Amino acid sequence: MPKRDPEIETAAAEPVPEVMPTAGERLRAAREKQGLSLEDVAAQTRIPQRHLASIESGEWDNLPAPTYSIGFAKNYAAAVGLDRAEIGDQLREEMGGQRFATTSADVFEPADPRRTMPRSLVIGALIAVVLLVGLMSYFNRRSLNQPDEAATNAPAAAPAPTAQTPPAAAPALSAQGPVVLTATGPAWIQVTDERKTLFEGELQPGQSYTVPAGVTAPMLKAGKPEALTVTVGARAVPQIGPAGKVTKVSLLPTNLLKLPATPAAPTAAAPPPSARARPVNPAGQPAQPTSTPTETSPTTNTGQ
Repeated sequence: MPKRDPEIETAAAEPVPEVMPTAGERLRAAREKQGLSLEDVAAQTRIPQRHLASIESGEWDNLPAPTYSIGFAKNYAAAVGLDRAEIGDQLREEMGGQRFATTSADVFEPADPRRTMPRSLVIGALIAVVLLVGLMSYFNRRSLNQPDEAATNAPAAAPAPTAQTPPAAAPALSAQGPVVLTATGPAWIQVTDERKTLFEGELQPGQSYTVPAGVTAPMLKAGKPEALTVTVGARAVPQIGPAGKVTKVSLLPTNLLKLPATPAAPTAAAPPPSARARPVNPAGQPAQPTSTPTETSPTTNTGQ
């Protein structure tokens, strides 16, 4: 029977040392045990999925600074039910002395795809912004062109108002002030405005009535126009109608100032000489005219 080599027996008897799994392997095993995917962990922890994959595979060059990477690992451990501090310490030992190719912090994209804006919505928003800018530019150009068009059409339309200007517009400028009716004798008047009676009664000498401001179509009905004095502000108005006749006129200042002068009432003519009263004698009969003696011229006698 051949003899065994003692060195070979000694080597075979030594136990093989057990290799401790890395922090990334422990995190992957815990995740698979719970039936979670990297996408599920990324949605729960809000850590980019590529960083979680780099932690599991130990690809330190694809990770940000150690401080961020250890923080990611702790959050990953809490999500799969492992001890945060233990995973953090183990990852710190594994990353000890490791220098990264870049020291700038990454811009973290949203981990949950459901929280990102759909591409169609982004495209629709961009199209709406472009349309809005186009409409604003169009209306801006249109508003700037309108003054030029108005200036071009102005010379043709300007002469029309000048030719059609009524000559009565000039007196209206002086029709300022309230309309006041003053009685110089007993005068009955009625003032209305669009069938609404403003005043009705008799004014005694010295009394006056002022037409209210704001009326639209005031009318005056007077029984004795000659007993009324009408003024518009400081201007006196001609007599509103013939004496002894009921007169109805407008009390608008512009209409009052257009009234023509009323001719004065004719005076009674003196009776002819034949119509003069004759003297009456006491018997009631008209007295006969007395004859006046006529002078006779003396005659000369030529026969003597």
